[in-house]
Amino acid sequence: MKNVTITLDEKVARWAKVWAAQHDTSVSRILGETLREKMLMENSYESAQRRFLSRTPTALKAKAESYPKRDQIYER
Repeated sequence: MKNVTITLDEKVARWAKVWAAQHDTSVSRILGETLREKMLMENSYESAQRRFLSRTPTALKAKAESYPKRDQIYER
């Protein structure tokens, strides 16, 4: 574990202490868990992005075909 010093607005610090006490935890644990969740979300997003970008693109149409005209798509 690594200790980190943070600076909070007095109102935020007071609220965090009360919330932590109500949930039988510490402000330190709340911040640690919140940062860990953010790290995991970012890592999973980056992993998903790498998997997506590593795939070979799929053609939406045959090479000889042309895309439909706007009027054909949105017949009015």
